[in-house]
Amino acid sequence: MASLQSSSVIGSAAYSSSYCSRRGTTRATINMPKLRTGGLSLRLPARDLVQEVLDMGAGLSAATTSHVEKKYESNTNRNSPSLGSNGSDPMVIAKLHTIMEAVADRVEMHQNIGEQRDNWNSLLLTSINAITLTAATMAGIAATSAGGPLLALKTSSTLMYLAATGMLVVMNQIQPSQLVEEQRNAARLFKQLHGRIQTTLSSGNPTSSDVEDAMKKVLVLDKAYPLPLIGVMLEKFPETVEPAVWWPQHRQRQEKPIKRRDGNGWSVELEEEMREVVGVLKRKDTEDYLRLGKIALKVNKILSISGPLLTGIAACGTAFMGSSHGSWSAIVGVVAGAMASIVNTMEHGGQVGMVFEMYRSNAGFFRLMEETIESNLNERDVDRRESGELFEMKVALQLGRSLSGLKNLAAASSYSFFDKGEAIEEFASKLF
Repeated sequence: MASLQSSSVIGSAAYSSSYCSRRGTTRATINMPKLRTGGLSLRLPARDLVQEVLDMGAGLSAATTSHVEKKYESNTNRNSPSLGSNGSDPMVIAKLHTIMEAVADRVEMHQNIGEQRDNWNSLLLTSINAITLTAATMAGIAATSAGGPLLALKTSSTLMYLAATGMLVVMNQIQPSQLVEEQRNAARLFKQLHGRIQTTLSSGNPTSSDVEDAMKKVLVLDKAYPLPLIGVMLEKFPETVEPAVWWPQHRQRQEKPIKRRDGNGWSVELEEEMREVVGVLKRKDTEDYLRLGKIALKVNKILSISGPLLTGIAACGTAFMGSSHGSWSAIVGVVAGAMASIVNTMEHGGQVGMVFEMYRSNAGFFRLMEETIESNLNERDVDRRESGELFEMKVALQLGRSLSGLKNLAAASSYSFFDKGEAIEEFASKLF
């Protein structure tokens, strides 16, 4: 009887072990001595065997429970929000990716609209010149005609001149070539911002301040180079010429006692060098481009007024053809029309508005360099500045100079100003 009980217990334990193995939870093997078939009876204590099997079952249950608990903990850790592998906040990374997508979309928009407005400039220029020259030709033919042909030709010429006058007024107000330059600058600056965000993400430790800084730069760029024409378009003929501004204003540093002026790549010599560079930028580069911008603005104003004025005079001349002053009216109509075509070609074919915007943008570039350098110099804690060596290299590259060339520029400026009492004649930038 004891033999039968022990056999049944062994069989149930083996079945339970094989079942657990098929489920893939825990594998266990019971090595039992082979039983001889024969007349020998199995002399194993039934109670000891049952106790051993029960202990083995408890071990299997504990292993299964441990496996399930580990699997649950791994799933919980995977699904719960946590910091990235490098310690950065996943939400900050997600926000920067969202801003980067918006910046890439703006680059595409400004490029497409820039191409469209470039087409405006070329098509309007060609169309207005064609209308003006056709009207002048018809006025010349009308001068040699009489009767019905005279009336038809002078009426058609007058209407064409009036149409050209209206189109010129609109074209001179929006300045398509200047709009194209604005879109080019905006696309370039948004690409630059896109690259900086990528660099911040690749650094591996972006913060919430990086998100705020990127948002501010996007909004300031939107304001500096608006896409609509009505309501928010930049003034094409401003009263005063100011550098373009497309960056957030630098926060004013609080003056603190100077702790130390060296460290983080900075030294007293480097600070003096940067101050001399700022002085050259203010005295030479920024002022020169503002001066050129004023000249371009004056020329553009004169041409913008002259074009519609000449076509209007030509329209009046053709309207009086056939009267007592018919010969003079024909001369005025033909000559004024030809001159209007020349003025229109000089203004929009020469893209004077684009030249003005380019000068304004260049002056803004140098103003940004000035503010960046002064912002670093005003920060008394050198550890909170940009790395001095890296900053010097960046300034040199932006000015198109080598490091030795930048030092020579600062030395020449210091010598000219303090020893000779006059400003240096050399410009800081070698690029433009």
